[in-house]
Amino acid sequence: MTFAVVARHIGVDTTVRHDERALWAAAVAGERDAFSRVTGRYRRELQVHCYRMLGSLEDAEDLVQETLLRAWRRRETYQQRSTLRAWLYGIATNACLDALEKRSRRLLPTEVVPPADPLAPTPPASEISWLGPYPDSLLDEVVDDSAGPEELAFAQETIELAFLVAIQHLPPRQRAVLILRDLLNWSASETAGALDLTVVAANSALQRARDTLARRLPSERVNWTRDRIDPDEQVLLQRYVEAWDRYDVDGLVELLAEDARFAMPPMAAWYEGRDAIGTFLAAHPLSGRLPHHIRVPTRANRQPAFAIFFEGEHGAPPRPVGIEVFRIERGLIAEVDVFLQPELVAAFAITPPA
Repeated sequence: MTFAVVARHIGVDTTVRHDERALWAAAVAGERDAFSRVTGRYRRELQVHCYRMLGSLEDAEDLVQETLLRAWRRRETYQQRSTLRAWLYGIATNACLDALEKRSRRLLPTEVVPPADPLAPTPPASEISWLGPYPDSLLDEVVDDSAGPEELAFAQETIELAFLVAIQHLPPRQRAVLILRDLLNWSASETAGALDLTVVAANSALQRARDTLARRLPSERVNWTRDRIDPDEQVLLQRYVEAWDRYDVDGLVELLAEDARFAMPPMAAWYEGRDAIGTFLAAHPLSGRLPHHIRVPTRANRQPAFAIFFEGEHGAPPRPVGIEVFRIERGLIAEVDVFLQPELVAAFAITPPA
C-alpha cells in the first residue's frame, strides 16, 4: 500500500451543523452542557484518532478527556476560522504528542524480540506497553454509510494492527503529519499550522513517513466491503474453534500459513512457523493443563477476533482471558495475536454464553 495518493476522509460529517454556532456561543459563555453537546458529536472519532497516535484504547480515552479539558479551557480562543472539528483535532494531536514525550512507542512482540523456543517455559508478562486492539463496534460509530468500497477499504487498512504497528515506528511528529495529511486529508498549510511547523518541514516529514511505511507495510492489500461476510473465512474460524475444543494440535496446524506467527502480549515470547506454533500449543495451552477455552466471535481493528474465556469450575461462571485477533491471507491464518488482558473483554462489551 502506498500513501503517496489522494487520501480518503472516512466516516466523518464535515458539514458545520446549523446549531453549532449557537451551542458554541453558549459554551463560550460558560454553559458546560452546551460544550458537551457540541463537542460530544466528535468524541468517538477523536478517540479513534488518538488510538492511531498512541496504539492503546485506554490511552486514547485518557487523551480524549485531556483534549476536551484543553478545549474547554481554551474555548474563547476558537475564532471559527476553521471548523470546530478541525480545531479539536489540532488540540487532540498536540495532546497526543505531549503524551508521547513521556511514553514509549507501542509495538507487538514480533517487532521487539526474536521468535522463542516453543519448548521453553512460557515467560511471565513483561513490563513493556504493548499495542492493543480496538473494537469494531466503536469503529462502526464513525463509518460513513455512503462511502464506497474504495473508501471503506482505505478505512480498514489504516486501522488494522499491521498498519498500527507500522506507524508506531515513525517518530511522533512524523506520525502526526502522516495521519493529518493522508488519513484526514488536511492540507500542508493546515497541518503545519496545527503542529507549529513550516510547510516545508511538514512536507518533508510526510515524505519520510511515507517512505518508512512503504518499507514496513505489505505490498498487497485485500479489498474489503463493509458488512461483507466471507463464507470461507467463517468456515476457517469455525474449524479453528472446533480444533481447540478437541485439543487437536494437528488440526490447528493445518489452518496456519507456513510462516504464521503466534503472539500473546503482554508476554514477550512469540512463535514463528506452523511447526513451532504446533509444538508450543501441544506443550502449553493444549497440553490439557489449562481449563477449557470458550470463544465468542467479535471483531477488532476490522479483523476477525474472539473474546476468550476459561470455563468455570463447579458451576462457576466463565472467566475472561483476553481478545484473540487474526490476520488471514489466502485462506490460511497468517497471524494470531492473543491479548491476554481480561479487562479487554469488558472493553469489547462481550459476555460469555449462558
